Amino acid sequence: MKIVVAGKGGVGKTLIAGTLARIYARMGFNVLAVDADPAMNLTYTLGIPAETSSKIIPIAENVQLIEERTGAKPGSAFGALFSLTPKVDDIVERYGVIGPDGVKLLVMGTIKSGGSGCACPANALLSALFRHITLRRDDIVIMDSEAGLEHLGRATAKGFDLLICVVEPSAPSIETAIKIWRLASEINIKKVIFVGNKVSDAEEEKYIRSELGKASLDLFHIIPFDTSITKAGRARVAPIDYSPSSPAILAIHSLADNIRKFYQTK
Repeated sequence: MKIVVAGKGGVGKTLIAGTLARIYARMGFNVLAVDADPAMNLTYTLGIPAETSSKIIPIAENVQLIEERTGAKPGSAFGALFSLTPKVDDIVERYGVIGPDGVKLLVMGTIKSGGSGCACPANALLSALFRHITLRRDDIVIMDSEAGLEHLGRATAKGFDLLICVVEPSAPSIETAIKIWRLASEINIKKVIFVGNKVSDAEEEKYIRSELGKASLDLFHIIPFDTSITKAGRARVAPIDYSPSSPAILAIHSLADNIRKFYQTK
């Protein structure tokens, strides 16, 4: 499975991406978690210690690696020649960080150059790496994407099998989710599911279902509002470790099972 988790900022996509990665690893899968969000908080939900995560240099900011593989430094003058097909097959092994339950994390970072299709060495390296990860790597890849729509505009998620679009009970969140769904089809992501997060009661669930229904879309799964997630954040402990039997974590366990069934029937 090759899964990208997307949604409006603050809806909880990093919680879901990191917790799914841990759950699938415990099931015996070889899991690669990819942090493509500028906030780079996936280390926390995976349970990687702060002293380790603080030393991680995102691939997009690794000047030495980019120059070595593309033949040009990031920020090179416009028109500079560089390789569009750099060697990337060893990057996961060299720069991936092993976390709890054996999950391997790769922090990608983002391109800071203006324009969605910037022709720069860093972009060439990241594009090649995404192609390698999404087309050649076995087992499960889970990518925590940046908030909003820009990553789909750059086709960062191209090649993934499934897009989990996380929504909360708010109009802006659902409007963004519908836009993400439309863009996903343009880059050939055929499977898109909607997951409601931070849902406090039946009324909020009904609201999400109603708003998605206006676009003929269905709600795949619900994760309830859970104060233990906030408490885990204050303690800087991965939610799955802080309260493994909390309502939200149990709901993500069910989500993991339902995704596997979804794959088997589609």
